Amino acid sequence: MSDWLIPYLVFNGNCEEAVNFYQASLGGESQVLHFSDAPPNPAFPVPDHVKNLVLHAELRKDGHVIRFSDTFPNTPYNAGNNISFSLEFDTKEATKAMFEALSTDGQVEMELQETFFSPLYGKFTDKFGVMWQVSCKAK
Repeated sequence: MSDWLIPYLVFNGNCEEAVNFYQASLGGESQVLHFSDAPPNPAFPVPDHVKNLVLHAELRKDGHVIRFSDTFPNTPYNAGNNISFSLEFDTKEATKAMFEALSTDGQVEMELQETFFSPLYGKFTDKFGVMWQVSCKAK
């Protein structure tokens, strides 16, 4: 499985520029999803100044993947510490097991939950300070 462990780069408002730069430099195909592309959620309305930021993007080439996003405004951002690893599994059971194993004694940012892009998704920083995103592949 070539995209089992995927680097995830986070930017501070210039993600789309970064994706375009990396695609021009590395080649491959990119897909960009903006905050405005997500289905509306009354519990988490997206302010107008955020709608053009990148919610999620991917650059794929020769079986390799790099994922990207902008950080949400007013979320702490540190250049150089803006990478996490994304793990993607075929089943909810495998997703849950990995989330529970790796997040032990860590700091959970987003509990596992269904999202519009995944049947099960969560984010955390493990006990060693490594940031992770764990998801179940959408069917």
